[in-house]
Amino acid sequence: MTATLVEAPPEATPPAGRATVVLRRFLGNRSALVGAVVLVLLFLLAFLGPYVTHWSYSHIDYTALRAAPGADHWWGTNRIGQDVFAQTVRGLQKSLIIGLLVAVVSTGLASLVGACAGYFGGWADRALMFLTDLLLVFPSFLIIAIVSPRFQNSGWFALVALLGLFAWMVTARVVRSMTLSLKEREFVKAARYTGVGPFRIIWRHILPNVASFLIIDATIQVGAAVMSETALSYFGFGVQPPDVSLGTLMASGTGAAVTYPWMFFFAAGLLVVFVLAVNLVGDGLRDALDPTSKGASR
Repeated sequence: MTATLVEAPPEATPPAGRATVVLRRFLGNRSALVGAVVLVLLFLLAFLGPYVTHWSYSHIDYTALRAAPGADHWWGTNRIGQDVFAQTVRGLQKSLIIGLLVAVVSTGLASLVGACAGYFGGWADRALMFLTDLLLVFPSFLIIAIVSPRFQNSGWFALVALLGLFAWMVTARVVRSMTLSLKEREFVKAARYTGVGPFRIIWRHILPNVASFLIIDATIQVGAAVMSETALSYFGFGVQPPDVSLGTLMASGTGAAVTYPWMFFFAAGLLVVFVLAVNLVGDGLRDALDPTSKGASR
């Protein structure tokens, strides 16, 4: 008799988790990957740049006024002899920090207000949506421009609070609509019937199911916040001297954009590159988190 060898069935490969699938889709998107790499390089430039130059953003070189880029001053100097590279790196760092903090504040407010309004309904929904609509009517840029000079002694944290206060309303309305649908789902009803508190349900069941949207929105908010901060600082309502941001650098270099272009175009160029990179990453996250999108199906 000859023994028949029976091959064992191959082991089943466990299905990839959601995080793995999302990461695979994101890495498969070339535009998003380029945007992510550019963002990483910009953050490295902002936070490591001050350590690769011996010039401080506030140091003045009286022997080099409006000097062109060279070996001593890589990106040249401004009208009073300050190193443009050191100032631009400092401005980029400040703008990135403000953009990230505003995105955290606005997304946090939007998720809290929208989820509470959609889950509780009734008078809570009406009151929160009235507040949301009221803030949408106000001209936010004009209000921040009027109010921010009164908080100059508080530093740029007051600017973060003001920008975050006027950046959450549209997102809150979307979160509310998503919560209205989610609270009728079986897993939410089961949690409610077993005695789980409303805020615990919101934290453990509602917000995790809208996290994909919130992540994309937060990414977009970073770019929008940097643009808003730049515009306010450009007109003198944002970051105040002696500190700098991309907006203050662009404002001080506008008059010399033609004659001394390095005083303007380095800051303006980094701003444009950053906003484009954020948009690419936002589009990539949307495609990766939404399997029905066209980008995810490519």
